[in-house]
Amino acid sequence: MTFSEKLHRSVSNTGSTLCVGLDPNLELLPQSVKDQFDSPEEQVSYFCKLVIDYTSEYCAAFKPNLGFFEALGPNGLSVFEEVIEHIPSDKIIIADAKRGDISSTAEHYKKAFWDEFDVDAVTLNPLMGFETLEAFSKNESKGVYVLTLTSNPGADDFLKKPFRGFDLMAQFIADQLAKRSTSATTHLGMVIGATQAEESESVLSYHSEGALLIPGIGAQGGSVSELEKALRNHKGIPLINSSRGIIYAGKDEGDWPEYVAEAARNMKQKLNQITQRYV
Repeated sequence: MTFSEKLHRSVSNTGSTLCVGLDPNLELLPQSVKDQFDSPEEQVSYFCKLVIDYTSEYCAAFKPNLGFFEALGPNGLSVFEEVIEHIPSDKIIIADAKRGDISSTAEHYKKAFWDEFDVDAVTLNPLMGFETLEAFSKNESKGVYVLTLTSNPGADDFLKKPFRGFDLMAQFIADQLAKRSTSATTHLGMVIGATQAEESESVLSYHSEGALLIPGIGAQGGSVSELEKALRNHKGIPLINSSRGIIYAGKDEGDWPEYVAEAARNMKQKLNQITQRYV
């Protein structure tokens, strides 16, 4: 099964374009989880697994953020592996790693995420050049999401500056991804921030077939209605990520997983106007 086929199947089966971001910040974990387990590794593993259990029916994908797992130290990648193994096999698993390197280093990143952890997709940073994508470009069952127009204010520093005849560097990246998609067997998608909805439509037009990973909805304040307008002519399937707004919805309540489930259910419903275009 190709990545695009699995992505379409997951969105269609769940009736959702929601991606739940797994950002297990130790400072924000529910107090009941901290009280139940002594070690940070156990706390994170238990917390993430419950989030997965309570949100799976409402989302098409999960996006574990490597930074939060690596912060656990030597055992962090073991916890990451435990968590991704808990995710149902019909969901898209995106390793949010934001890697970007060349030659044998990129090959080893590819081996780590695709051969060892066997995730469906990984986020990549193209700013060392498009040769950073080459190691990842020859597997039709996988996808990459290339940072193109990110949701953070720092997008102003590079991605929203004019570049090589384009109004935005982000447009240049999108144009290059579209051209490289004609020879790559891996699906080359884009990360487009929901907080940049005004500029994103012009970027999307350069790579209209590309699958999208869209952060910025929820805690970051991105507008679903503005995003819906930006996506009106886009063919590639979007996955719209919410992390903090869902996984910490229960705060320190004793029944915090129920709040997490309700937040995921509500976000799925909010995204329905977008999802219906892609099921």
